[in-house]
Amino acid sequence: MQNSEEITIKVSSHVAQTYQKATERKKQSLAKLVSLFLREDINEEIDFLGKLMDEISDRAVSRGLTPEILEKILNE
Repeated sequence: MQNSEEITIKVSSHVAQTYQKATERKKQSLAKLVSLFLREDINEEIDFLGKLMDEISDRAVSRGLTPEILEKILNE
């Protein structure tokens, strides 16, 4: 990354331990994801995507999708 700075964020102990064990590639991918998430010009798109995902989830639940059914579908 060009012109990068180190930041500190609070996460659970489990997440911190998982991050410490992650490969360098995964750490770089996470850094890119955080950078994308915090970019001002993309925040509106992320907000829209989040709202869209919430709406899809609400519709699925109203149609009877349960966590158990979803897990069964994903495992197939």
